[in-house]
Amino acid sequence: MTVPFKSLLKHRNRPHVHERPWANPSSGCRRVIFVVLDHFSLMAFTGAVDALATANLVSREPLFEALVLSADGEMAVTDVGIGISVDGDLSALQVRRGDLVIVCGGLRVRLQTPPQLRAQLLSAHAAGATLGALWNGAFFLADAGLLDDHECTVHPDTRALMSEKFPRTRVSRCSYVLDGPRMSCAGANSSLGMMLAWLRRDYEPAVVDSVEEILSCDKSQEVVAAPSDRDPTLPQALKLALELMHSNIDEPLAIEEIAELSDLSRRQLDRLFNRYLGASPSRYYLELRVTHARQLLQHSNEPIAEIAVAAGFASISHFCQCFRQFFNVAPGKFRLQQLARS
Repeated sequence: MTVPFKSLLKHRNRPHVHERPWANPSSGCRRVIFVVLDHFSLMAFTGAVDALATANLVSREPLFEALVLSADGEMAVTDVGIGISVDGDLSALQVRRGDLVIVCGGLRVRLQTPPQLRAQLLSAHAAGATLGALWNGAFFLADAGLLDDHECTVHPDTRALMSEKFPRTRVSRCSYVLDGPRMSCAGANSSLGMMLAWLRRDYEPAVVDSVEEILSCDKSQEVVAAPSDRDPTLPQALKLALELMHSNIDEPLAIEEIAELSDLSRRQLDRLFNRYLGASPSRYYLELRVTHARQLLQHSNEPIAEIAVAAGFASISHFCQCFRQFFNVAPGKFRLQQLARS
């Protein structure tokens, strides 16, 4: 996908750039099979699934097909008592090379491997699938002998048992581990990190950066305006310039004024923006205003003329021209598309 955005804001806007209708969701997708056990961690599960769903959203064509299986094909109960429907039972697990099979554990999951789960995991390994685990799901891989001479991680409550019961498995204290065709995470908060690391091994960096930007925007105490704002090495003068831009969208400041208020020369400001954000100050400011307009089109009922003014455009024709340049679709049509998808 060609994204007209030049700055780091391209990661935020990638899902909304209109290019062409999506292909058949089942065509060319990589299958990710989640094996859910009673009382599995819903938060760990949704973190992993959300990474896949968002990757589909930001890529030109869907990359993944997610399947959910339980031991008996019946609705599975999560750790918070919410039941979720499944696509079948373990007997339906016909794994192919290239599939990813993830065993979903949880704090109250019983650490006793059902015979059919062991058999199916061994079959998946023989077929050449990658095997993964959430929370204490690595126990079931190790119990099937599939973590011998591999490194893994589990929830701290399960580490002692893992080390004692499976001496050939190297148990890490890391929040997530990728070791060849094995991957595991220790809890609910680390499943997203594990999936992002896995995506980075095989997929276009721009797609993974977009997934991370969308799903990790609230990691810091303050919800930041751009991914660069999380960079602790960002020069203070550049932070001030960014704050001035974000605080003056409806009535944009001149770039020379921003440089002066940031105690920088125009040349210094240009250099900092290009180094840290990948675009000139004027280009970033324009992309920021167009992004603001996109968010208003998507989430409000304000007239397009008022949105143009709120984004700092002097005329609606100039706004429509810029919006089409960035999103390859007119503002009105973009809004209709968003309504159709909701």
